[in-house]
Amino acid sequence: MATFFFFFLSFLIFVHSSSAEPFIGVNYGQVADNLPPPLATAELLKSTSIEKVRLYGADPAIIKALANTEIGIVIGATNGDIPSLASDPNSAVQWVNANLLPFYPDSKIILVTVGNEVLTTNDPNLVYRLLPAMQNMQNAINGALLGRKIKVSTVHSMAVLGQSDPPSSGFFRPSYEPALRGLLRFHRDNGSPFAINPFPFFAYQTRDPKRLPSACFYPTRDELTG
Repeated sequence: MATFFFFFLSFLIFVHSSSAEPFIGVNYGQVADNLPPPLATAELLKSTSIEKVRLYGADPAIIKALANTEIGIVIGATNGDIPSLASDPNSAVQWVNANLLPFYPDSKIILVTVGNEVLTTNDPNLVYRLLPAMQNMQNAINGALLGRKIKVSTVHSMAVLGQSDPPSSGFFRPSYEPALRGLLRFHRDNGSPFAINPFPFFAYQTRDPKRLPSACFYPTRDELTG
């Protein structure tokens, strides 16, 4: 059965901005059977209060289906794209020309992610090239005069955090700090969001059922979150 995993996309908010507004979004996964056609999915999304959709790639059929919906779209380059994006600025230009410019602005693309959970692959070839790939991608977008409207990020695993509960006491694992310093400078310099895959439902389901309502974003009175 086709499914969508709905969750609060707080990881796409500008973490350094005190004026960031909360929103609800979905990850649009395609690893399933009996998936509805993209146009049917777009109609479903329009009937809800969902404001943003993250794609794990840059499927043109889905991007086209979301045109003129005013839904913010996050598209992504894969981990396999990182070496070429890092080594050749023209590769980033070609990626933008193929996956972004044909659809924008009718499709409201707001963010390009470069890779998914790269740091926790522990693949030095990818980790070393991640920041240059992101820089080249942002430069390509800037070259298309869209740098103020479309930002670049990468999506991290929760494993980069040494502690995440409660969020007010969170910190990064020391082993990831060298790579994260450069990435955080990139976010600061470009005004781009720090993104993370939280999966709170599964984490709290296995740890403490009493705290499951908080993980599902139901109102609670006794949960410290910040």
